[in-house]
Amino acid sequence: MKSGIKNAATALSLILLPAYSWAHAGNGAGWLHPLSGIDHLLAMIAVGAWSVQIGGRAVWLVPGAFVCFMFLGGVIGFEHIELPFTEVGVSLSVVILGLAIAFRQRLPVAAAAAATAIFGIFHGYAHGYEMPLMQNKVIYTVGFLSTTATLHLVGAFGAHFLQKVAIGSRLLRLSGALSALCGVWLVMNAV
Repeated sequence: MKSGIKNAATALSLILLPAYSWAHAGNGAGWLHPLSGIDHLLAMIAVGAWSVQIGGRAVWLVPGAFVCFMFLGGVIGFEHIELPFTEVGVSLSVVILGLAIAFRQRLPVAAAAAATAIFGIFHGYAHGYEMPLMQNKVIYTVGFLSTTATLHLVGAFGAHFLQKVAIGSRLLRLSGALSALCGVWLVMNAV
């Protein structure tokens, strides 16, 4: 019982962090940015879902790598250091993560974390580069990182519960395939 209450409290705090960031950030773009494009939304939910498919330590290491390297990408973006093919990298993350889910790729945890870390750099760069000039960088960063972590949780909980029902694994794989198709469309528009 205590574990359930602790997990619920943790999930609630992660959900409320974006609201806190929005309340102090002026226009709230930091927490809102990951929700503003289908590319970010699909990739971040997919990271959580794929981590559950892999299982074990991947459940926290794979999303953790994404968020940590997203922070790094955000710093690079704030400084407007050139990172070529950012939109292609973001779009390809949707394709690759979708395919990983569709084909149930259980990479070693280190390889999966490294892949999501690379994707995190591209997503973070896009967030940092597009930060409004008058925005507080710290609050903006807390906003986009906490929303990202929340989206990872959405994907992880969704995959966890899907795998508990009879056709859930097939539905999860179908969702991955549909996400990958959407990613192909995004790549074609990014090139």
